[in-house]
Amino acid sequence: MTTRIALPPQLDTGCATAQLARLCQALDALPAGSACVLDAAQVQQFDSAGLAVLLACRRHALASGKTVHVAQWPDKLHALAQVYGVAEWLAPEAPTLAQSA
Repeated sequence: MTTRIALPPQLDTGCATAQLARLCQALDALPAGSACVLDAAQVQQFDSAGLAVLLACRRHALASGKTVHVAQWPDKLHALAQVYGVAEWLAPEAPTLAQSA
């Protein structure tokens, strides 16, 4: 089962804590083995805290046997993820914890 969650227009320091809580709650509602796509099409305002939220969501999902990846990246958000070297961890083909070990 794949679930799509739309990311908000703002994903930065000002809202990172609240958005992480919201996204983790949505992930917790999914059954183990689920795949989740974080749809970034509407993201307009972001910074490195936004990337940290996305990575924390991935860790949270993997810890409970789920997968997460980001789709429809805005170009600048994807470029920021590449600069930080984390884009591959948020891609559909990103390794799971078992594959990383």
